[in-house]
Amino acid sequence: MALFIEQLVNGLTVGAVYSLVALGYTMVYGVMRMINFAHGDFFMIGSYLGFTLISSALIGGAIPLWLALVVIVVLAMIGVGLLGIIVERAAYRPLRKSSRLTAVVSAIGVSIFLQNAVMLIWGPRYRAYPPWAVPNIIWQVGDIYINLMQILILAVSFVLMIALYFFVQHTTVGAAIRATAIDHDAARLMGIDVDQIIRLIFLIGPALGAAAGVLLGLYYRQIHFTVGWTYGLKAFTAAIMGGIGNIPGAMVGGLLLGILEMLGAGYVSSAWKDVFVFIILILLLIFRPTGLLGERIAEKV
Repeated sequence: MALFIEQLVNGLTVGAVYSLVALGYTMVYGVMRMINFAHGDFFMIGSYLGFTLISSALIGGAIPLWLALVVIVVLAMIGVGLLGIIVERAAYRPLRKSSRLTAVVSAIGVSIFLQNAVMLIWGPRYRAYPPWAVPNIIWQVGDIYINLMQILILAVSFVLMIALYFFVQHTTVGAAIRATAIDHDAARLMGIDVDQIIRLIFLIGPALGAAAGVLLGLYYRQIHFTVGWTYGLKAFTAAIMGGIGNIPGAMVGGLLLGILEMLGAGYVSSAWKDVFVFIILILLLIFRPTGLLGERIAEKV
């Protein structure tokens, strides 16, 4: 039982990161019906920006550690969010009326460009977050061990996910996002600036990915310029699990994917954990192809 609960906590921790990244995939698909395969690289760039900031002398010693972590996450989110807007303007907007295949090829090209840019700027070697970034505090409850970083990841992730949900469901801008997702032309007739909504989507999605990248770097310590592809693929899988285009589905899918992955690693083998997850995904797509909560489709209002 102790092993099960520990793996469950580990799965929720990793799954919360998957959920944050999956939200970017599902928001872009929900509004544009496009899979942004470069989204995982925004996550990777966020982890590198966090590494650079947290390793600097200014952040490292000038302000309290807890405040430094908040500043680092916020700055990484702003930087990567602005990069997302630039990528949308340069690589996706000119192809908006082209076929979906053209947009997918463009996204893959952006992904390759971002990976190589990071490799040239930070180098091809692994980078390690400094050990003092987060105090090594561990609590023991019976035979179960929980560390401070797990609590921080879960807290920050759930706050961001809940904030996004309420923003989309209970604000005027959120209503504009939902209207744009249903029909671009009808949204324009209602006076909604569709281009502005799409820019907002490419600001929010990459910003959430950047926050996830910093949290993962703090958790695992080491980062690499190829990490965006690995975690981007898993987050995309999480979005499909929950129902692509469905924001609550992306959250549920990410958490479920993390739990299944850690349980597979604990009870089967860490070498087979990815195989175990994708087998479940294949079965899910066979018996429920729209995902657990269903793909978000147009609705009459």
